[in-house]
This record gives sequence, structure tokens and C-alpha cells, in this order.
Amino acid sequence: MKEKNKEKSQQHITSIGGSAIMEGVMMRGPKEIASAVRKPDGEIVVDKRPISSLVTKYHVDKIPIIRGVFAFFDSLICSMRALMWSAEFFDIEDDEPEKQSRFDKWLTDKLGDKLKDYVIYFSVIVSLIFSIGLFFILPNLVTGLVRKVTEQKVLLTLIEGLIRIAIFLGYIILVSRMEEIKRVFQYHGAEHKTIFCYEAGLPLTVENARGMKRLHPRCGTSFLVFVMIISIIVFSFVSWDNMFMRIFLRLLLLPVVAGLSYEIIRWAGRSQNKIVCLISKPGMWLQMITTQEPDDSQLEVAIASMSAVITGNPEDDKW
Repeated sequence: MKEKNKEKSQQHITSIGGSAIMEGVMMRGPKEIASAVRKPDGEIVVDKRPISSLVTKYHVDKIPIIRGVFAFFDSLICSMRALMWSAEFFDIEDDEPEKQSRFDKWLTDKLGDKLKDYVIYFSVIVSLIFSIGLFFILPNLVTGLVRKVTEQKVLLTLIEGLIRIAIFLGYIILVSRMEEIKRVFQYHGAEHKTIFCYEAGLPLTVENARGMKRLHPRCGTSFLVFVMIISIIVFSFVSWDNMFMRIFLRLLLLPVVAGLSYEIIRWAGRSQNKIVCLISKPGMWLQMITTQEPDDSQLEVAIASMSAVITGNPEDDKW
């Protein structure tokens, strides 16, 4: 009985999170970010760097909702940087070196070492524009056609939300059929299993991680589901009278939706009560698609990434 209580006391909910990248995993710890990749020759390489957080830089870590907006951009930038780093190991090598265009050369000369950072920021902006257009503006325009049938604001917002969710689900199911994405989803599962292993207070070994669950309440997939649901509630207060105004107000309210979603997933990640489990269900169900069972070699990569960011003191990353 004492041993059981001792094991239970070692368990903790960590703030460490990450994402899957090309043949690897990125983990964000309390002080450092580490990306681990298995190269084509089988070697595992780890890139570790100190955290440069917008949340701490602008001292918003104690301000609810606002910190969620900054944390969202932090997450996008970190994930994009790790993804671009991992892609470097899988570039197809040509017999002849690729010649730089005049424009590429001019950018390199002007920006130097900062070029990669600007590319990352540009990629994040393009991704946001694409996502907002596909998942927010398009559903709103499609729902606008329904106004010929009903003018009820709440009903129109609900229809818009259902269309948004349908597009999102269709997108996830479509990309999940790609072989490369299946590999990414396996690494996503490896990331979750490794975090669960650490939270259980067990040594980070393949054997221990293999037995862990692959569906995690703090997953980015669950965050996106919360965004979809909360947007229905928040947008229901916006008038449907003017198309341009309602789209503008939705864009204006997106940071609020993201901030609220962050607070809910933060709460869900450290609580086990029945209400939390209930509202987390949709995100957990979707993780059945966005995570897949990893093999031992993928767990090894996730463990290498996690091992690089833990400090040895669980209190450093405890929520």
C-alpha cells in the first residue's frame, strides 16, 4: 500500500509539450526546446536551444486569455522552425549543386543569418491566412446563402460552425491518407506516450513508454477542436446584417477564441474531474486519427527529445 501511494505521489502534470516533425519529435521544456530526428542512416540527432518565448518576453504569463494568444504564436513559430530543421535531413541530393537565383542571392546578402527566421515568420503568416480563409471565411460565406431560408442569428452561427467542423474533419481525414502524414501521426503518438511516461514518474525507456496511452488532453488537436466549438459561442453575438462587417468582427474576435481555448485546454490538462473529461471527449476522439501507434524506433526518438529538455527537477515544469 505504501509503495502504491509513493508511486502515485511521483506522478505530476507537466507543462512540457511538443509536436511531430519529419521523422522526429520536438519537445518544449521549461527552459529549452529540443528537436530529435532519425536521419536516413539511422542516427538520431538532437538540436537543442534555449526558449525565446513571446509570453515571457512581453510578461503576459499571468494574464488569462492574452497569454493564450501569445502562446499560440509561440507554438506556431517553434513548430515551424523545428519542421524546417527536420526537413534539411531529407533533401534530395543532386549531382550538381543548386544555383541560387539573383533574388535568393540578394536576400542572403541583405538578411544573412536572419533569413531563416524571416522565412519561418513568413510561413507562419501564410499558414494563418490559409487556415483563416478555409476554416472561418469560407464557412461564413457558404452560410450566408442560407439566409434566404432563415434570419435567426444563433441558427446561422450554428450552421456556420457545423460547416467549419465538417471542413476541418474532411481536411484531417484527407491528409491522413498520405503515407508521409501517417508517419508524422505515428511520431505524434510517440510524443504523447513519452509525455505520459514522464508524467507517471517512470524512467524514460521504450518499454515504459510503449504501454502508455497515445491520446493526451493537452494535445494541439484538442486545442483546435475547442477553437471550433468556442467560435460558435463567441460568434453567435455577431450580427449577420452586413457580410463585410461580420467577417471583420470574426477576424477581430479570433484572438479571443484562441485565448479562451488555451485556458480551457490548460485547465483540461491538469484536471481529472468528470466535467473536464466530458468537454475533452471530442478532441480525444479526433486524436484517434491524428495520432497512430508508434514503433519502438519512433519512441526512441521521442525519448531523446524529451530527455534533452527535462531538468531533473519535476517541479520546474509542473503546472
